[in-house]
Amino acid sequence: MKIYYSQLRQELTVMARNGEQLLLIIGIPVLLLIFFSKIDVLPTDGQSNINFLMPGILGLAVMSTAMVSLGIATGFERSYGVLRRLGTTPLGAKRLVMAKIVAICCIEIVQLLLLTVVGWSLGWRPDGFNLLNSLMILILGTSCFAGIGLTLAGRLRAEVNLAAQNGLYLVLLLLGGILIPNSELPSGVAKIAKVLPSSLLSSLLRDAFGGIQIGISALVGLSAWAVAACVVAIISFKWSD
Repeated sequence: MKIYYSQLRQELTVMARNGEQLLLIIGIPVLLLIFFSKIDVLPTDGQSNINFLMPGILGLAVMSTAMVSLGIATGFERSYGVLRRLGTTPLGAKRLVMAKIVAICCIEIVQLLLLTVVGWSLGWRPDGFNLLNSLMILILGTSCFAGIGLTLAGRLRAEVNLAAQNGLYLVLLLLGGILIPNSELPSGVAKIAKVLPSSLLSSLLRDAFGGIQIGISALVGLSAWAVAACVVAIISFKWSD
């Protein structure tokens, strides 16, 4: 266990020292939340700006950490041969993966707490809150985006992976119902957007914080994404180029 905790500490230290990743996983969601809650430019389906934005921004925070941050860091470690070397040490592949997962969860807890405090200060008052449902949705979202990020990281060269992760992040941000409701998109685009994992996650979080029963179809869809992404990541991941 001593080796495991040492690796976990190393994972957290690397994340904390990487300014670009911190900006992406913490700075951007906070800035988007503050900016668009104060500027009345977004269609919000009749809700206040902050009540519409908050669930989507929480989903964005999960996506930025579990997919982009994890995926980019893992891609470069794989390219440099770090993963292959660590996998043959007493640490082993299993404890290496567990250290990464726990590190991601630690970062997400900080993110979500910070965003909750910022949202509350901006006037966010959820109509309802079910802790178990919210945790289940966040765990599914984390599993889904971690699987997607690791799938890309395990197959692409580091530079290509970097571009792919950021490009996919932008697409899922724009088509995920985070800043713009899917109902405002062209009908053809909206049909595609509503089945994307970012859209399913933001929709479920809005249900969870809106005091209404969570959508079963969205829950099944996100679960299917999570299982599929993790299975593909496990099957296709290569520890070295």
